Amino acid sequence: MNWMTVDEFLAQCKQSGDAAYASFRSLLERLDNTETRSQARVFLSHLQKRFPTKDSCDQCFQTYHFRIEDVFLGQYEGHHGRNKLTMMVIPSIFLPEDWSFTFYEGINRHPDSIFKERTVGELGCGNGWISIAIAEKWLPSKVYGLDINPRAVKVSWINLYLNALDENGQPIYDEEKKTLLDRVEFHESDLLSYCRENDIQLERIVGCIPQILNPNPDAMSKMITENASEEFLHSLSNYCALQGFVEDQFGLGLIARAVEEGIAVIKPTGIMIFNMGGRPGQGVCKRLFERRGFRITKLWQTKIIQAGDTDIAALVEIEKNSPHRFEFFMGLSGDQPICARTAWAYGKSGGSISHALSVYSCQLRHPNQVKVIFDFLKHGYQEISSSLDLSFEDDSVADEKIPFLAYLASTLKNNSYFPTAAIENALRLFSPRLAVVDEHLTRHLPRQWLTSSALESTGTIDSLDDTIMVIEAPRQSDLMIELIKKLKPKVVVTGIAHFEAVTSSAFVHLLHTTQEIGSRLFLDISDHFELSSLPGSNGVLKYLSGTRLPSHAAIICGLVKNKVYPDLEVAFVISEEESLFNALSKTVELLEGNTALISQYYYGCIFHELLAFQLAGRHTPAKRNCENVKSVDMIGFARSALSVLNNAELSIDGVENGSLIHMDVDQIFLPVPSPVKAAIFESFARQNMSESETDITTSIKGFVKSNYGFPTDSSAEFIHADNSKALFNKLVLCCIKEGGTLCFPAGSNGNYVSSARFLKADIVTVPTNVNVGFKFTEKTLTGVLGTVKNPWVYISGPTVNPTGLIYSNNEMVEILSTCARFGARVIIDTTSSGLEFDCDGWGGWDIEGCLSKLNSSIKPSFCVSLLGGLSLKMLYGVLRFGFLILNQPVLVDTFYSCPGLSKPHPTVRYATKKLLELREQKPSNLSDAIVEHTQILRSRSKCLKEVLEKSGWDVLESCAGVSTVAKPSAYLNKTIKLKISPKGEGSNRSATKEITLDDSNIRNAILKATGLCINSGSWTGIPGYCRFNIALEENDFTKALDCIIKFKQVALG
Repeated sequence: MNWMTVDEFLAQCKQSGDAAYASFRSLLERLDNTETRSQARVFLSHLQKRFPTKDSCDQCFQTYHFRIEDVFLGQYEGHHGRNKLTMMVIPSIFLPEDWSFTFYEGINRHPDSIFKERTVGELGCGNGWISIAIAEKWLPSKVYGLDINPRAVKVSWINLYLNALDENGQPIYDEEKKTLLDRVEFHESDLLSYCRENDIQLERIVGCIPQILNPNPDAMSKMITENASEEFLHSLSNYCALQGFVEDQFGLGLIARAVEEGIAVIKPTGIMIFNMGGRPGQGVCKRLFERRGFRITKLWQTKIIQAGDTDIAALVEIEKNSPHRFEFFMGLSGDQPICARTAWAYGKSGGSISHALSVYSCQLRHPNQVKVIFDFLKHGYQEISSSLDLSFEDDSVADEKIPFLAYLASTLKNNSYFPTAAIENALRLFSPRLAVVDEHLTRHLPRQWLTSSALESTGTIDSLDDTIMVIEAPRQSDLMIELIKKLKPKVVVTGIAHFEAVTSSAFVHLLHTTQEIGSRLFLDISDHFELSSLPGSNGVLKYLSGTRLPSHAAIICGLVKNKVYPDLEVAFVISEEESLFNALSKTVELLEGNTALISQYYYGCIFHELLAFQLAGRHTPAKRNCENVKSVDMIGFARSALSVLNNAELSIDGVENGSLIHMDVDQIFLPVPSPVKAAIFESFARQNMSESETDITTSIKGFVKSNYGFPTDSSAEFIHADNSKALFNKLVLCCIKEGGTLCFPAGSNGNYVSSARFLKADIVTVPTNVNVGFKFTEKTLTGVLGTVKNPWVYISGPTVNPTGLIYSNNEMVEILSTCARFGARVIIDTTSSGLEFDCDGWGGWDIEGCLSKLNSSIKPSFCVSLLGGLSLKMLYGVLRFGFLILNQPVLVDTFYSCPGLSKPHPTVRYATKKLLELREQKPSNLSDAIVEHTQILRSRSKCLKEVLEKSGWDVLESCAGVSTVAKPSAYLNKTIKLKISPKGEGSNRSATKEITLDDSNIRNAILKATGLCINSGSWTGIPGYCRFNIALEENDFTKALDCIIKFKQVALG
């Protein structure tokens, strides 16, 4: 061997413990190298033979600072009859002794199948002998030996090689033709941090870790490195620091942290096995596990002598300051427990003290629910952990309470229990100076509403600067009513206490009080609306069954009490005032969009099942009374909100001539591909989906990187929501908070512009030109950005909505460079992109490359945010999903200060992730479907262009997306006659009305004449240009073309 001789090696080791460690670390490098591994193992054999007896091993440890000797396993032999392991130790790590041998004996009381083919993690592996023994005997698929002591990890690897190779350096194979090197790994890890960081799920966790507080707390705060002192590194095996758990008072804080970390990484059917010193008392040890939702089995118990190098003074101090008494015994034969103080005194006097040692096997009784609970606790609610108690003597109580706590934790974590979006939208619709809101419903309202103090003002807010003042009120009706009478708010939003919900008296009292003073009342009954065939008594529903709801009141309800998907929420509003109902419907459509079809299907199915047993026509509708209570004038809709709703071209629900053809919506009505149907079905059919299966962030990173070249480094913040519209509206609120000005091009998504106006944002329209397809240019942007304060620039791209044109990469470089000069915040909206059909030579985007070219002199306020939704690219309009990527910390903080964002349901995330993964597979059924749909859109775009041009329209030819814009040049200033159905009952004749066509009435004229819905120039932002959606069902598209031809005949003859 060319490395060194045994004598040379020993001479180096003799210098110091650190020198010995350095020598073995060099030897480990040779063991890690496959070319020198065999020789290095033979060298270890020669080294061990120098010290063949126990006495010589002891002398070696004293002189050369290491020991290599055999650990005999007795009856617990391995797979090929080997009943001993060859192990090395050094002074800075824990020496195998009674504590660990008792632990191994306890593990052996489990059946042989417990570890076979399992993934195992050992906490506090020391020199690795238990991890190696488990692999040797039970052939697990993998054992991860983990220790916070870096020297222990190095020594464990050496011991692994000692036992994986024979004395001649040859591999020792087991019955599966694997060696211990295939089955065992050792890693430096603070408890389970290595598994968490590498997303390793374990089936078994075993632990033999310190359970006494260090008598010198400052010592535990030192940095842990392999160059630390031997004394400090060895203390890590004997003592633990305070961990912030209630069990710290018993020295069990480290065990408690290990258990809670284990909950996060252990599989649902996994088992934890811990060695527990009985010093705190058996009851305390058991409760540590039981209160965290574990069933425990005591595998083994014995007594061992208290280690002489472990100072129990910390336990004496605990006894001095608390009534708790630890349990020690005088010698191994003593049966009467003594306290820590007595044991300390007896030991100081030369006596031998012992303590009980137990091995506990623990398994979660409701693993998935307990995981949810502890995941919630670790996100800012750790203080609740001390009072958590999931131990139940009655299993039926556990079966009900643990799932409930999990549901509650999930609901609170996702901020989706109450229909708060409806509450915020209602308040924005009325914009009252003063509103009283149930304290349980204010969590997601804007903070400035809850901190305003303009109590002396009354009426409605219509200026941009004023803020709604929201007063939090108790839910109990008598207290709420007292507050209403004193403050006389214009709007009241409240729930109803459980004890008051059974009868209608509290509700009636609220109705009368608010009616008398002229307050609008919104009552949330989500807590009390049961989806059950045997629902409990509900006073509000009793009232509604016999009495009409007064015009000033509305009922809000979130359907959250189903049995299978309790976080799949759909909210609805009950109102018997048509104007209020219509205004609320438009407000929600504008700010939140329509409810996902799948959610509607789910609850529609539940209601159908609950009502299907009834015989049709057997129950006559109950007669309902109308209460005539005189009331004062109530607050009307805010003028600014009403103006926006009247001018926004939202969906039209009904018309005199019957069915409508919708070319005015941002949705795809093309056939849903089979891979999408399969993903949706699987997402609802699956149960117990893991967090990793619904974590979509990595998939989105790949999606935006490959499609837009957008930077997704560690500084990027990924935010998900039910839809991209809700995310855009939060960005609008961020703009308002920063005193910014939203800059839209003339040629934008009209719904986004309308929602920004509804939220009272400061808006500027940037002029565009038909010659460049109504896109931004450097010249037009420069002319506007230089005149506005804190500009926020909105860009729809790569595909522009509504024109269907595409921004090239060079155009984006020009635009972003211009925005950077003025320090503008840029919002790139990709929600209309993904279906490009005539884009030869486009080449895609490289936003990261664009940004890298900008010089360092740009203003610090400049940043680029990416807004997206996968519905167009993935072709699944039945689901809703939106994402936002922010790259500036200040903007991230501002965004999160705007509450009330609804998160996508796990089923949506699961389906979306499946589809994104499928999209990466080329070819695939999904990619084939995308190609097919782009071909359909190309054909329809050309067909629509041809029909429009023949009918007198000037068409801007599109090359992507689902819409086309055109100008009705031949129709402007033409006078036509339209049939108008008269209002009122008993009138069957239709009247005619003569109108002169212009940009403001062309939409309504086409609707009245043909039943075709399009968007006018007021929606597109381009004077005179209307928008047509081409992604309709085949029959509807054909009918739409017929309507265009029909209108030509009506208007031009």
